[in-house]
Amino acid sequence: MRARNILCSALVSGLATVGLALPAAAIDTSARAALVLDVNTGTVLLSKNADVPLPPASMSKLMTLYMLFEALETTDLTLDSEFRVSEKAWRMGGSKMFLEVGKTVRVEDLIMGVIVHSGNDACVVIAENLAGSEAAFADRMTKKGRDLGLKASTFANSTGWPHPDQRMSAQDLVLLANLLVRDFPDLYPYFAETSFTWNGITQENRNPLLYLNLGADGLKTGHTEEAGYGLVASAERDDRRVTLMISGLDSSSDRRNESERLLNWAFRDFSERALFEADETIAVADLWIGTEGQVELVADGPVRVMVPYGVDEVTAEVRYRGPIEAPVEAGQQLATLEIGIEGQDPVRVPLLARDTVERGGFTARLAAAAATLRDRVFPPVATQ
Repeated sequence: MRARNILCSALVSGLATVGLALPAAAIDTSARAALVLDVNTGTVLLSKNADVPLPPASMSKLMTLYMLFEALETTDLTLDSEFRVSEKAWRMGGSKMFLEVGKTVRVEDLIMGVIVHSGNDACVVIAENLAGSEAAFADRMTKKGRDLGLKASTFANSTGWPHPDQRMSAQDLVLLANLLVRDFPDLYPYFAETSFTWNGITQENRNPLLYLNLGADGLKTGHTEEAGYGLVASAERDDRRVTLMISGLDSSSDRRNESERLLNWAFRDFSERALFEADETIAVADLWIGTEGQVELVADGPVRVMVPYGVDEVTAEVRYRGPIEAPVEAGQQLATLEIGIEGQDPVRVPLLARDTVERGGFTARLAAAAATLRDRVFPPVATQ
C-alpha cells in the first residue's frame, strides 16, 4: 500500500488571485547583481542575478570575520588575545592595516583592521593563527559556509584576493550579513566604526552609507578589476531592518549613489501587511492512515510581508504533496505557504503541523487500502 502522490495547491481563503500591472514601486538597478531584503518579513524587494556565483572581492572578508567571531564565542580566545604577524601577511598587497612582520597584534585591533581598513594583511594573520595556514583556513571557510546555507560560496583565501575559486552570490552575502547581525550582537557594532588608527596611520571606513544618516550600521565594501565595485550593507529604521548587496558597479561614486538610492527606496516605497497572526490556522492538510483524517497547518509565528504602496492584493497558495502519511509530529513541516506579490520574488513560509497525529490501527489501514483499491478500479472522473 502507498499514498497517492498528488500535488495539492489550495488558494487560501480571503486572498484573491488578480492580474496587476507592474506596480509603481518596481525598480531596476545598474548593478551586475543585486539583492534587497526586508529582514523582518523575509520579503525580497529586489533580486537581480542573486543566485549567480560572482567574484566577491573584499566582501568575502565577512566570512573571515564570521569565523573569528565564532572562535571568540566558542573557544578561550578573547579580544585581548594576540596573534603574530608572519612574513606572508606582512607582504600582502592591496588594502592593508600596515602590520609589522614578527610583531603581535590584539584580536580586537585585527577586527578593526579588517572592517575599517579592509586589511588583507590582517585577514592572513587571522587565518594563519586560527588554522595554521591560509589554505587550511579557506577550506574551513568553505565547509562552514555550507553549514550556514551559503549554497554558492567557495573560498580560496581569507581576503577576497582574485582567484577562480573565490566566489559568492548576492543571496549568500545577504544571508551572511544577517547571520552576523543575529549571531553576534555584541560584536556587530564594530561594523559601524568609521575610522581606525593603527601604527600612526588613520584610515576611514569605505562604506559610504555610514556617513549619510540613513540608519546604516554595516557591513563591507569590495573592489577588484574583475568584480567591479560592490557593497553589502544593512540598515535599521524604526525597528525595521533592510539588508542589500550590489556588485559590478563602475566606480565608487556609482556604488555610493546606487546603494543610497536602493536603501531609500526599500524603506520609503513599502508597507508591512499582516496576513496571519501567530498560531492562526492557515490551512488543513489531508492525512493518510492516521487516527485523524486531517491536521491543521500553522506558521512558526506571525506571517507578514512588505507590499509596494498602491498594491492592494496579494496571492497565497498552500502547497504540499498529499495526502500525507501518518504519523506526523506537532511542529513538523508539512507544507509551504507561497505568497505572491506582483513584481517581487515569492515569499515562502514553512507550514507546520499544529498537533501530533498518530498512525491509525487496523481499521484505518483497512479503510486506506479500500480507498486505494477503489481509485484504481474506478478512477475519479474529471468534471467541470
